[in-house]
Amino acid sequence: MSATWYECKIKYRKLDDASGMLKVKTEPFLVDAISYTEAESRITEEMSAYLSDTEEIKITNIKVANFAEIHPFENSDRWFKSKVSLIAFDEESGKERKTNMYLLVQANDVKEAYDNTISVMKDTMGEYSVPSISESPIMDVFPYFSGEEDDMERVAKFNTVKDSVPVDNTMDEELELSDVLSSEE
Repeated sequence: MSATWYECKIKYRKLDDASGMLKVKTEPFLVDAISYTEAESRITEEMSAYLSDTEEIKITNIKVANFAEIHPFENSDRWFKSKVSLIAFDEESGKERKTNMYLLVQANDVKEAYDNTISVMKDTMGEYSVPSISESPIMDVFPYFSGEEDDMERVAKFNTVKDSVPVDNTMDEELELSDVLSSEE
């Protein structure tokens, strides 16, 4: 199951490093969620860990992010948006066809972001190029699962939310009915 990433813009009071005063900032964060509602709930939960009880956040925007993959790297503090063009040969028209996808890669500078993008793409079977890399305004990324053992509570919560979504079984019933009818003939 591929992740759906939501970019959430949050307005909150943040301590300014230069002046040492609290300033109102609006910053984007990425959250892995199933729906807009869950994205709102998750970003509120995640941000509450960084704020005191008296401080509030205001969610100014939530949208689906267009990242195909997210790749965190250790000892890196910024996020970069890498545009990767997958190159395929279209046999019908006889032309090269490029399909673009965007990766969010963590790095300290553009060169390191390029190197990290190349290392992520090293197992790719087809040809590709990296036409652009730019620093992303994304402040932090909150995946659904971090791979730690204490995530079992979050796994149970995820399964509860997933199971609460109604499933349309009408197609299965029609197929079963057609199987019964064809076996009777």
